[in-house]
Amino acid sequence: MRRDWDERARHGAFFYIASWRKDWDEVSFFESGEHDYLRFVQPILHKLEFDPASKCMAELGCGAGRMTRSFARRFGSVIAVDISNEMQARAKDYLHSLSNIQWVLSDGESLAGVPTASVDFAFSYLVLQHMPNRELVRSSIREMMRILLPGGAFLFQFNGSERYTMNWKGRTLSRLLDGLVSVGLKRASQRLASTAGIDPEMIGKTWRGAALATNDITDVLTSAQGIPKGFLDQGSPFEWCYGRKRLEERE
Repeated sequence: MRRDWDERARHGAFFYIASWRKDWDEVSFFESGEHDYLRFVQPILHKLEFDPASKCMAELGCGAGRMTRSFARRFGSVIAVDISNEMQARAKDYLHSLSNIQWVLSDGESLAGVPTASVDFAFSYLVLQHMPNRELVRSSIREMMRILLPGGAFLFQFNGSERYTMNWKGRTLSRLLDGLVSVGLKRASQRLASTAGIDPEMIGKTWRGAALATNDITDVLTSAQGIPKGFLDQGSPFEWCYGRKRLEERE
């Protein structure tokens, strides 16, 4: 995952973080992060009666800092986590004037750099949907619950759709490209992708990721002391879950 996202950062960090637009510049990129904060985060914090002032939050998958700036302007402190050195290097450069951000490099399986029960709010967007298998998604959710203080709030987006987004030809080609990557032939896979008119940086399971159903997410949260308060856009590739961590651990 680190290798793939480092390469995507070098080829075009803004686009591979927010691939719905190709002509990003610094201003429009960070404006989109503020727009998404107001659209996705602020209404949920209001619904949960959560005041971010003076609070500590963790952002799982900060990328180049698209939304990190918006968090840093509202929260007392931000722990910005990412698996990619290249992405974080860009974020640090863009957000160097903000002194309340702590940068943590993830190993892709845990949030080992973040202490247990140390943050008030955990957030993730456009991250879990790219994780290459379901267990990594589950472990990331468990880790978000681990680092939350009792009573802390969470909001994360995941791929909740098992529906095919490609026809059988596209699925067959994708399996072929994935197979080449899995046996160490990534460059060959990328050349084949280019020939087929596919962006070579979008091949492999670290882009397409894994989907989980709403009930699976609920089971993971419940086992990790999380209390889901609601799901938005259920069954879609951009499903959201929000809630709280239990105030006290069950016996």
